[in-house]
Amino acid sequence: MAKNDYFQWAEETFALGKVFEKDEALKDIKIVELCTLILGPATPAYLAEFGATVFKVELPGMGDTMRSLTPWGHFWKKQALGWLKEARNKYHIAIDVHHEEGKELFKRLVAQSDVVVENLRAGTMDRWGLGYRDLVEINPRLIYIANNGFGQWGPYVERPSYDAIAQSESGLAWISGFPGRLPMKSGIWLCDYYGALKAAVGILAALHYRDRTGKGQYIEFSQAENIMRAMDWTWIYQGLVGKGRDRYGNRDVAICPSDIFRSKDGELVAVAATTDDQFKALCEAMGRPELADDPRFVTNVERTKEENAQELLSIMKGWVATKTWLEVDQLARQYGFAAEKVYCGRDHYYDEHFEVRGFKWHIEDAILGDGVEEGVAPKLSETPGRIKWMGKSVGFDNEYVFTKYLGLTVDELKKLEEQGVIGKWADFIGRTPPDDWDGKSGKIFP
Repeated sequence: MAKNDYFQWAEETFALGKVFEKDEALKDIKIVELCTLILGPATPAYLAEFGATVFKVELPGMGDTMRSLTPWGHFWKKQALGWLKEARNKYHIAIDVHHEEGKELFKRLVAQSDVVVENLRAGTMDRWGLGYRDLVEINPRLIYIANNGFGQWGPYVERPSYDAIAQSESGLAWISGFPGRLPMKSGIWLCDYYGALKAAVGILAALHYRDRTGKGQYIEFSQAENIMRAMDWTWIYQGLVGKGRDRYGNRDVAICPSDIFRSKDGELVAVAATTDDQFKALCEAMGRPELADDPRFVTNVERTKEENAQELLSIMKGWVATKTWLEVDQLARQYGFAAEKVYCGRDHYYDEHFEVRGFKWHIEDAILGDGVEEGVAPKLSETPGRIKWMGKSVGFDNEYVFTKYLGLTVDELKKLEEQGVIGKWADFIGRTPPDDWDGKSGKIFP
């Protein structure tokens, strides 16, 4: 009974219907973003979900290159699919920072903000007169993060980097895939999104330090180094043992059994038994209890030895092939080992679990209409994250931001626009509002 009470309490505590009634953890934090593509823009996107006010600065006209990147050239309501998740909850302004007047606007915004995020090639912001050493003069409490593929110094400093480059340079691609085949990069922009998440952690740490000391600081972030930090024991194995790690497909060479098998009904099923007790339970479920006492399999250390692992996984492969996925699932629940079907996007989208938990987030966007995005993780009980709106067009919030935060008048805005210092979207897919936009909805400034 206590268990059920806990589940009910947890569901009520994190109920999606209460999210917008609660406070936002970062509502007093203002962030200026001068970024393109993924690693940079995704960093403040995570913080915007928890209430940070993010000013996304783009060049007038075409804006962020990410507005063009979408799978198979498919745009939804003239918006690139990969771009939408990075743009949510942000205010979109367009400033040409190559103009001296544009630089001054940028600096005025920075002067009253807490964080600057950029991911340009190392040294670019300095050449523009907008680097950390320039901006800290006008805002000593500023936290400035430079997201970059290879960092701000070193032999590789001027190399461009993208997710595939970071996966290759870090060695992640080398250890991914199957023996005897080409390395395989992750199917997602893993180095970009995981990198952005860790960059956001760095910003939060710097904000906490500033709360204690009043001091801002410069954060230098290397995309390749970050993903190397995440590669479990790979680096240590090379450094301490002197051996490199190779490709082993879906098999975990530190835990056995842990692999993906095909079931009787053709489903792909991941099965794992991390502890010796779980392995015993798995053996009972397979009708092979004697395997748990076999000297080759009695402990995880023995099971992970190459010859033993190959034998055990062969037995597992044959067993799963005699069961449907539902049968494996039922046995896993009954005996206490881990098993799960390998999900595809359709499975996620229609899974009741994610619907009930609010991770399938339904949005009523004033500009784009009804849409669905993945929700916010992690969930906070008192200051939950939320999605307030999806992405907007280039320069959509110019009037609101420049009048509210910089005190400019409408006439001053018109003059700056005539001079090309500020601007809005080009008539190009990925930059404009949808065709059915009424020209008013979503505007904060009348």
